[in-house]
Amino acid sequence: MENKQLIHRLLDIGAVKINSRDFFTWTSGIQSPIYCDNRLTMSYPEVRSALADTLVDMIHELQGGVDVIAGCATAGIPHAAWVAERLHLPMVYVRGTAKKHGRRNQIEGVAAEGSRVVVIEDLISTGRSSIQAADALREAGMEVAGILSIFTYGLAEAQTAFMEKGYQVQSIASYEDLLNELYSQGEMDDSQLEKLKVWRENPYVFTNA
Repeated sequence: MENKQLIHRLLDIGAVKINSRDFFTWTSGIQSPIYCDNRLTMSYPEVRSALADTLVDMIHELQGGVDVIAGCATAGIPHAAWVAERLHLPMVYVRGTAKKHGRRNQIEGVAAEGSRVVVIEDLISTGRSSIQAADALREAGMEVAGILSIFTYGLAEAQTAFMEKGYQVQSIASYEDLLNELYSQGEMDDSQLEKLKVWRENPYVFTNA
């Protein structure tokens, strides 16, 4: 699935919401004019199948091969499962933190030490959840071949964090793709486009003014 097609499908199913006046508040506290809920893609077989096919193609392009598919809890889990099934590979999923009971696992499933793992995430904003998952896999003795996501906001904070950790990151579609497509289709005027570009440069100080 090309990025333009993905943007249109996410908009069609209501997975992407845009409001340049009354911003959405993320868990991190950031106020954003765009909210992307890729969990909705689970309910649309055509969309989820196309996403899985695209993620598989991206994995094939990674050098060195991949032994295990890892999903970030919770929204990355179903996509990781569909990808692992297509590739006939083992799958694990990674919690944000270790369980407080039972075996106290953070990584669920079986992956041998030394395995090359690719991490599947539904979207990347600050990058914290992806990095937590990748770090947990590294600490368990695995090699992180890459982090793949459906959508990325491309925040400088995330890009810097990934570079510092040495993680290779790729996304099917980006914030820029979304803005460009909306503008080209006449669904966003110049002032809205500029406001959303400014927000991306410094989201922590941007408010609903």
